[in-house]
Amino acid sequence: MLYNLGLLAFYAFATVAAIQILYYLFFFSRVAFYRRTFENDIDPDKECSVIICAKDEELNLQKNLPSVLLQRYHDKKKPAYEVIVVNDNSEDDTKYYLRSIEPGYPHYRHIEIKQAAKFIPGKKFPLSMGIRSARYENILLTDADCKPASTYWLSLMSQGFTDGKEIVLGYSPYEKKPGLLNKVIRYETFFSALQYLSFALSGITYMGVGRNLAYKRELFNRHKGFTAHHHIASGDDDLFVNAAANRHNVGVVINKQAFTYSEPKTSWKKWFQQKTRHMSTGKHYRFSHKLLLGLFSLSHFLFYPLFFASIFYEPLRIYTLAIFGGKLLLQSVISFMAMRKLDESDLFKFSLFMDFFMCLYYIILTPALLFKSKNRW
Repeated sequence: MLYNLGLLAFYAFATVAAIQILYYLFFFSRVAFYRRTFENDIDPDKECSVIICAKDEELNLQKNLPSVLLQRYHDKKKPAYEVIVVNDNSEDDTKYYLRSIEPGYPHYRHIEIKQAAKFIPGKKFPLSMGIRSARYENILLTDADCKPASTYWLSLMSQGFTDGKEIVLGYSPYEKKPGLLNKVIRYETFFSALQYLSFALSGITYMGVGRNLAYKRELFNRHKGFTAHHHIASGDDDLFVNAAANRHNVGVVINKQAFTYSEPKTSWKKWFQQKTRHMSTGKHYRFSHKLLLGLFSLSHFLFYPLFFASIFYEPLRIYTLAIFGGKLLLQSVISFMAMRKLDESDLFKFSLFMDFFMCLYYIILTPALLFKSKNRW
């Protein structure tokens, strides 16, 4: 009986390890060995509208909006882009700040929404208003709490619109701060990006992040905006991309100067609430995407328990150790290369601990996939 259980545990462990290895080789290596180059100082051939939705974001706008307004994206010494800030019923002094800076930036304007849209929670209504009022076809999205890594952010992201691409995915990490929570937040963000960017590079795009995301206005109109999921608070980024993306219309920009940085949450409770809200949209993805993501998450979750179960089966212990070591070696190499690409190299020394932590992460946040989330902005 014990012999059969040990043998079964070994075969199960070998199976989940093989699944993990295949994901790292076929998918995640695409970010690790990403080679595309972009030019910094180029003359833009297409105008772009940058849209930011804000609700009670006066301080964040004061801190980050100037970096968006001072992008090096000019045609004949004039800005070849516009910046639209949609003020969604803010109760602080956001509107006064937005009005005060308007005279100094001819390529900037703001929209004030003074009445909430009934039955449309979140920021889908203000974002739709911003897109509707945009002058240009290329739409680049970010948030009020995001700061571009450089003045070339807009130029680099716009280069993703090549070869008929209609969607451009970027990366938006969190600022580096001391403490365990910051490392956990940044690693989870890296790990999520490793998945959605790698899948996109494989022709299987399932999401994007609105802190650094671009798409064509014609694509937005063709899919009738957020109509299909307007009743869901979240999903203005990932659910739209999940529905509108195909194998040929998505570009990926991985360049450290094209990132947008955000301030991370400062408490475990706030971060948990944020992740619960974000993960609640996952159940609305396409079935094939849920299957691929679920298979990886399940194999990742089972890897360590099955290893500990298999290690006690002495006849095949050496093979168990070999599989375990080989998988971790491959994972470490690809993770290290990917972290360098995404400017998260300092996390590598914590990567094995974080990899084990992600197993607990699945347990804690899985209920978000099963229960209805609250309708919050």
